[in-house]
Amino acid sequence: MSLPSHSTSQRTERFEGFEVTVPIPAACPNTATTPTQRLKPSETHPSTYGNSGVDAMSTETCDHCGATFDDEEPYLLHLRDEHADDLGPIEQRRVAAMDADEGSSVVAYAAAVGALALAGALAYVLFFSGGGATDGPGGASGAEAAMQPHSVGTEHYHGTIAVTVGGQELDFSRSQFQLQADPFHFENGNGERWHVHAQDVTLTYAMGTLGVDVTQSTVSYDGTTYDADAGDTVVVEVNGEPVDPSSYVLQRGDDVRIVANGSG
Repeated sequence: MSLPSHSTSQRTERFEGFEVTVPIPAACPNTATTPTQRLKPSETHPSTYGNSGVDAMSTETCDHCGATFDDEEPYLLHLRDEHADDLGPIEQRRVAAMDADEGSSVVAYAAAVGALALAGALAYVLFFSGGGATDGPGGASGAEAAMQPHSVGTEHYHGTIAVTVGGQELDFSRSQFQLQADPFHFENGNGERWHVHAQDVTLTYAMGTLGVDVTQSTVSYDGTTYDADAGDTVVVEVNGEPVDPSSYVLQRGDDVRIVANGSG
């Protein structure tokens, strides 16, 4: 019995009364076992794992022009500003979500600024109306003197008036008193019925358009001033009640009566 030429050793075994010589083949080089080596993830999929994979996952690439961005926000800003008409549904939702976040931040900022401005304005008014309440040359405090009509054309109502200065009743039907100002005036030759066409028209403002300066205690007209503190008669009433003309805002249907006479 011939044996393969590559056998290098033999052994004898007994089988059913016969002795049999069995060759022991040499180890085949092709079947040598060596420890299995596992490839690193970066060696099997370098585009997904390892350092290059991390970079790919953290960057954004524009599908429309190929531009790359290191962060999501500049990428979304680029989509919105450069490719607004070409965005797909998902891109549109991402851009809209970014805009909503920016809008809420702007609104919160604007609200904070508005609150600060309102607080400053309120402090200013309180300071000058409280701390500076002493009447100036015109008899009105700084805050009161600053009150002016506004929003011309948003109001239109009427009332009546009678003004007597130095024993003579002023005739407001005369041309010198007609249509002197848009917020307050007489018109059509009528000198008893006044017209208001604006908001916050005070009695002081109204009389000032006619050349009559009025405070709580003084009336000045045509170069002469009548002062209650000096013993003169000064009456400033609306609907029979005394008022502070610098702060009183004329109302619909008001009946104004002003009297100023010297003490002599």
